[in-house]
Amino acid sequence: MAYIKNLYDVNFMEYASYVIKERAIPDVKDGLKPVQRRILHTLFEMDDGKFHKVANVVGSCMRYHPHGDASIGDALVSLANKDLFIEKQGNFGNIYTGDPASAVRYIECRLTPLAKETLFDPQITEFVDSYDGRNREPVTLPAKLPVLLALGAEGIAVGMSTKVMPHNLIELLEAEIAYLQNEQLLLYPDFISGGFADVSEYQDGNGKILVRAKLDTSDPKRIVVRELPFGSTTESLINSIENAAKKGKLKIAGISDYTAEKVEIEIRLARGVHSREVIDALYAFTECENSISVNLMVINDHKPVCMSVSEVIQHNANQLVEILTAELKLEERQLKDKLHAKTLEQIFIENRIYKKIEDKTTSQAVIKAVVDGLKPFKPQIRREVTTEDMETLLKIPIRRISAYDINRAKKEMQEINNRLKEIKSNLASIVDYSISYLHGIIEKYKAQYPRRTKLVSFEKVDVREAAQRNLKLRYDRDTGYLGYEVNGNQLFDVSVYDRVLVIRKTGTYSVIDVPDKIFVDKGMLFCGFVDKEQVFTVLFKDNKTGFPYIKRCRIEKFILNKGYSIVPENCTVVKLTTDCNGIIHVEYKPKPRLKVLEESFFIKDYLIKGSKAGGVRLANKEVKGMKFLAG
Repeated sequence: MAYIKNLYDVNFMEYASYVIKERAIPDVKDGLKPVQRRILHTLFEMDDGKFHKVANVVGSCMRYHPHGDASIGDALVSLANKDLFIEKQGNFGNIYTGDPASAVRYIECRLTPLAKETLFDPQITEFVDSYDGRNREPVTLPAKLPVLLALGAEGIAVGMSTKVMPHNLIELLEAEIAYLQNEQLLLYPDFISGGFADVSEYQDGNGKILVRAKLDTSDPKRIVVRELPFGSTTESLINSIENAAKKGKLKIAGISDYTAEKVEIEIRLARGVHSREVIDALYAFTECENSISVNLMVINDHKPVCMSVSEVIQHNANQLVEILTAELKLEERQLKDKLHAKTLEQIFIENRIYKKIEDKTTSQAVIKAVVDGLKPFKPQIRREVTTEDMETLLKIPIRRISAYDINRAKKEMQEINNRLKEIKSNLASIVDYSISYLHGIIEKYKAQYPRRTKLVSFEKVDVREAAQRNLKLRYDRDTGYLGYEVNGNQLFDVSVYDRVLVIRKTGTYSVIDVPDKIFVDKGMLFCGFVDKEQVFTVLFKDNKTGFPYIKRCRIEKFILNKGYSIVPENCTVVKLTTDCNGIIHVEYKPKPRLKVLEESFFIKDYLIKGSKAGGVRLANKEVKGMKFLAG
């Protein structure tokens, strides 16, 4: 037991933590799972402006990813089909039809300009050793975009899962601008496949959305699917339509798929059926409408947390400010170093300090001569002169000294100073600089990333209302069987999604799904659709005293397939009706001194009570018979 407990406490928890952090759940900083990050890092290392065989990319990426080439190839194809960071060449499959990509040796890819511009900067990236210690890989990429929300994500880990919807890139950047300006902009998903989406229950990324296909119903005899709902392919959509047709849920004559660059699925309708009559059934019984539950689980500070879309935008906007600040400070340091070097070079050459080392015979004497020559110009030198600076000056070739252009050097130094002033100004107003950066990205890529999914509000179709009532519910009085596969008297038309109320001759009742064949006893009192407004009038007698009773009630509450009794225990049902205006005629058993043997009562004189009520006694006389008469 101790051994097993140790396995659970240590090994299992380590495994669970590894799957959560290193495989299934993306990091909020760059929105990527480890395999995606390693693919993009590999492409950046390999980048020379030309396309690379995906097989080569997969092979190079295996230096960082310990889970084999298949997982890398599949992840690369999936990432490339997002059309954001990887440019494709060759057959990468079809996101509409679900067709797979060609083998990795036949297809090529490279980073998009957007990826190179916004995802990488090795000088400010934190690196760690790869799994075998031979290479260095980034912990996270310094992403200047809200990558998580742009790509979306889906993953299942140990005890948790994530499902993040993709959003429109331009809208995400506009939302970041709004946050940096202390405003708020609500964000909703946008899918490459287009279609329609109802986001009324999106709950900022932790609720659900309804998605629908775009249907062309301009021709009354056919319906054409023009855009797919998120999560469906033409193959899965067609299969769902064919299955619904086989089950009799909708009537079609045929279906054809003409999808190529754009989705086009033609649904030909059966004779006598028009497109407007089939729309609700398509939404109810096929993948033309899907409900998607979303859960924004991410890794933040090495821990899994559930965040909202707004919180991710805030996090990424703050991160953008930090990254731009780090880049500006890095550039500032580099420019100051460059300006320092140029200043030393200018003094060294213009003041002919190099002449003072011509007669020196030792390295120490040479360095001392340079140091002494620079002393008078100390106010012009911004920082201490190091040994490295000395070595740089002493390595300047004679050809370069003789061709030194003073004016050009001064111009270059002035440009550096101007840029330093600009950087200082940008750092002082870093938020405005960040907003300006985002505006630049929007202006550059706005035409490339339009919104594809139209946001609308629609009610989810009730399958019971959309189902065609093309089944005949029958009851066989001789055998006591009820159902649409029973030979007997036809009651009414039903669909498989309907529910019916059955009241048996014993007074027991239940609400059941429409049966194919079920025994309900001979002499069934009632069968009909569930209607909570329906009033039932029951005449029954007490088995012990024989006294007559009446009960009027509605059947409003019930559990499906559970049996109930409409009359009290030890009572026998005599008659049942739904007529509220009738008359009750009661006959009593003749007894000594009993003068009144018949009596009539008006149904409407009695109150409607609950289904569990005991009923009202009509007389303290033993009943011989009871019946309903028309009012």
